[in-house]
Amino acid sequence: MTTTAASASNHLSPAFPGRAPWGTASKLRAWQQRAMDKYIQEQPRDFLAVATPGAGKTTFALTLASWLLHHHVVQQVTVVAPTEHLKKQWAEAAARIGIKLDPEYSAGPVGKDYHGVAVTYAGVGVRPMLHRNRSEQRKTLVILDEIHHAGDSKSWGEACLEAFEPATRRLALTGTPFRSDTNPIPFVTYEEGNDGIRRSAADYTYGYGNALADHVVRPVIFLSYSGQMRWRTKAGDEIAARLGEPMTKDAVSQAWRTALDPRGEWMPSVLRAADQRLTEVRKAIPDAGALVIASDQESARAYAKLIRELTGTKATLVLSDDAGASKRIDDFSASNDRWMVAVRMVSEGVDVPRLAVGVYATTISTPLFFAQAVGRFVRSRRRGETASVFLPTVPDLLTFANEMEKERDHALDKPKKQGEEDPYAESEKEMDEANKQQDEDTGEQEQFSFEALESEAVFDRVLYDGAEFGMQAHPGSEEEQDYLGIPGLLEPEQVQLLLQKRQARQIAHSRKRPDTEADLLELPAERRPVVSHKEMMELRKQLNTMVSAYVHQSGKPHGVIHTELRRVCGGPASAEATAGQLKQRIAKMGEWATRMR
Repeated sequence: MTTTAASASNHLSPAFPGRAPWGTASKLRAWQQRAMDKYIQEQPRDFLAVATPGAGKTTFALTLASWLLHHHVVQQVTVVAPTEHLKKQWAEAAARIGIKLDPEYSAGPVGKDYHGVAVTYAGVGVRPMLHRNRSEQRKTLVILDEIHHAGDSKSWGEACLEAFEPATRRLALTGTPFRSDTNPIPFVTYEEGNDGIRRSAADYTYGYGNALADHVVRPVIFLSYSGQMRWRTKAGDEIAARLGEPMTKDAVSQAWRTALDPRGEWMPSVLRAADQRLTEVRKAIPDAGALVIASDQESARAYAKLIRELTGTKATLVLSDDAGASKRIDDFSASNDRWMVAVRMVSEGVDVPRLAVGVYATTISTPLFFAQAVGRFVRSRRRGETASVFLPTVPDLLTFANEMEKERDHALDKPKKQGEEDPYAESEKEMDEANKQQDEDTGEQEQFSFEALESEAVFDRVLYDGAEFGMQAHPGSEEEQDYLGIPGLLEPEQVQLLLQKRQARQIAHSRKRPDTEADLLELPAERRPVVSHKEMMELRKQLNTMVSAYVHQSGKPHGVIHTELRRVCGGPASAEATAGQLKQRIAKMGEWATRMR
């Protein structure tokens, strides 16, 4: 350790950072120390640090701020964060090491008790000259948290340039530097590659792969669920398709949204599986929590209601980025509660280290948003913790899950279209949606107008460390339980070994079972009962009509009724059920309907 860096560490409270590597609570993590050494040696005006979510960017930035203040390089600190909740989180973290930031600052002189302020990008966009004047009056360090947000709109980028051009030092931080648009990010250096495309150049990079090897973040087990979807288009056509099979982009979107419809059976099945996984994880991590990331307020409310019905416990509901939402997040973080349901604004930067299980229940399909969302679950507190994220079987999401360790930079130029297009060059419209902080209507419903009719879940596969394990099995089956029951405290290599063993056991068991119990992909075609597609559609339609009528009678959701039918009558989800099993459920629905009259 250099003398200057050692001085920085000594200047910190011994209790900081709270989640340093095990046994080294008063020290910096190795990557943080290396980044500090590089900065102190070079003394740059601008410094871009790219570190995977959960690695400790806040700790690094505040350590550096403490050093710069202590050595009188700067006289004040301004932190710019994406959201109201995050600016308060920054102020709280800074206070723990003796740096006082005012998170409520709006105008005028800063109180004498404060070392600076914490503001949002939107706030800077409204009054850039206010912050420019402050930067000119005193030597200022500006910490730009998740700097890619400064490229969200032309006005935000221009405001940041206007406000902080006079700053003495500028520290830019991000966990996800890549964007699909070509808006330049302020104070970021771009270098032209051999292909002629200018890409962002980080001064220090600490990727997920490195963090995983250092045990700084948790390994992530992705549990993918497929299933049969049925919906009606705006034109009145009824379409049935299996989630994950090759389809047009519009059909993928509609099948995906059908799966996420809380009135179907897919979401209740996946939430039930996620709750079982949470129970298993809590055996090793007693305070482990789970988060559902929803697309909008209506869905979030419905998912919270489903969790209450399925588990008997209430979920914390976070609907928008206001003061009340911020307190609910903090209360959940400090509690031992099991579930939180939130709209997409919670996906980035919100620090709830005990989150270990996630359900990706949104249709946003950008790598940036996916990385930010998964980042909520990877913050490691003790060695051996694992994270579990439940996904719909959507090709884009599976690709992102398999490429967790791939590092990407922000390209300032679009690649020339020769042969295949860049898979990460999503439209600006998609990127805008991923960056929205509020849960407003996106207009998506109007673009792909349809009515979700039926959704059923099938356990599909497990993705881990770029490999895939398992094969399709019925929800509630012994095979699915095998994967849900993986211990929550394992070394990364132990996870892989265990997944290999369970996959081998699943294949061996399935081949010995009767046809009615065999896993879906293991049942030979010649042993499947021959029933016409039209007959099966009619039986499913009749069952769904009766279930819908019973919903109005009983007040129970569709998914709960379908689950009860399967419990009473046996067999798989109705998308995989035989004609005889469907007829048995139709008869049972007739009994229930008669009883209620």
